[in-house]
Amino acid sequence: MFSKVLIANRGEIAVRIIAACRELGIATVAVHSEADRECLHVKLADQSVCIGPPPSDASYLDVSSVMSAAQITGADAIHPGYGFLAENAHFAEVVGECGLTFIGPPPDAIRLMGNKAQARQSVAAAEVPVVPGSERALANRDEAVDLARAIGYPVILKASAGGGGRGMRMATGEGELRAAYDTARSEAERAFGDDSVYLEKYLVRPRHIEFQVLADSRGRIIHLGERECSIQRRHQKIIEESPSPALSPELRDEMGRAAVAAARAAKYLNAGTVEFLLAEDGSYYFMEMNTRIQVEHPVTELVTGVDLVKEQLRIAAGEPMSIPKRRQVVASGHAIEFRINAEDPNTFAPSPGRISHLSLPGGPGVRVDTHLYSGYTIPSHYDSLMAKLLVWGADRDEAIVRGRRALEMFRVEGVKTSIPLHLKILGEEDFQAGRLSTHFMDRYAQ
Repeated sequence: MFSKVLIANRGEIAVRIIAACRELGIATVAVHSEADRECLHVKLADQSVCIGPPPSDASYLDVSSVMSAAQITGADAIHPGYGFLAENAHFAEVVGECGLTFIGPPPDAIRLMGNKAQARQSVAAAEVPVVPGSERALANRDEAVDLARAIGYPVILKASAGGGGRGMRMATGEGELRAAYDTARSEAERAFGDDSVYLEKYLVRPRHIEFQVLADSRGRIIHLGERECSIQRRHQKIIEESPSPALSPELRDEMGRAAVAAARAAKYLNAGTVEFLLAEDGSYYFMEMNTRIQVEHPVTELVTGVDLVKEQLRIAAGEPMSIPKRRQVVASGHAIEFRINAEDPNTFAPSPGRISHLSLPGGPGVRVDTHLYSGYTIPSHYDSLMAKLLVWGADRDEAIVRGRRALEMFRVEGVKTSIPLHLKILGEEDFQAGRLSTHFMDRYAQ
């Protein structure tokens, strides 16, 4: 096992990794920007190094600065968390070339699954269902139009190298598609430095279902069940839960086997997430694979009892995962995660500032992952996620009741938060009945 791990991230995920390392007896190094000197992960780590000014491209995304911090502190491994450099194949290569271990998948797997067009080809060859569309990046606008005529409208353009909704445009007819083509390419170029796009059939009211997978160096790949992530705004998730209200045991097994096949096709190692779209008729299609730990990983931890970050560390150290057989992972109860953001719950505008008072909920079945504390100032330079509130219940109804209770007990003063939005969603009849789709949030102001 490693002796010292540098965490190339910030905030709640850095705190989460520190907790896992402490349980395994591993020393930790926190890196931070000048804006994050007072962040909780800096206070909790065994060592800390300032790596640059507030902008992320001059600090958390600066490979040279991160590697220098690892070298001077004697770290023997780097955990990238999620976001920033987590899915950067070049960074993973640099870590290895410098004699350190990257706690994540091999660079080739990151590169393959990071290119959405190539990922489609890879999983399709493994007989994993994919949404009808282009088998590679589109050569030009006319090719997009011809393909759309063949598969039928509506269609959606997606950035080959992207995610998070950037470089993504939907079209209901040829005129819209021709106009959207250049817009999608331009946005993809700005966001990812790659203007290539591909085209897929647009599913009207799909559910977003993702499967957690683990793969170790002994060649074993397993899945730990699914998470329902359909409650999202502009492709950014708001609420996640497990198990999905939509999956029968038979469909769960089938999709789980497809997730494992997708990971095997990528020659995957470590923790990853295979994401699917589930159509109203019960058909499902591969969407993408996230080659990192997910924001919503605690949902799976609550229903399975598996510490995914500790599994990441074990696998990266060359040890087998602690779950040798799939049947040993038995899901129990129901878990829901609420992403608590520092933002106006009506307009979704960010709300950075000083937290004058903080009171976290507790009690049976409640978990909070956060880097907040009273007196902490949320900087304006980074993502607005400030906490993840998780609840567990014996069934979905109990989880919803506990979610409402915990949200009402979660007190933050000094900034606006998304808590009122979560309470409003919990009160929706469609949510309570499990009638979900990726368009659920269309009813709220965008």
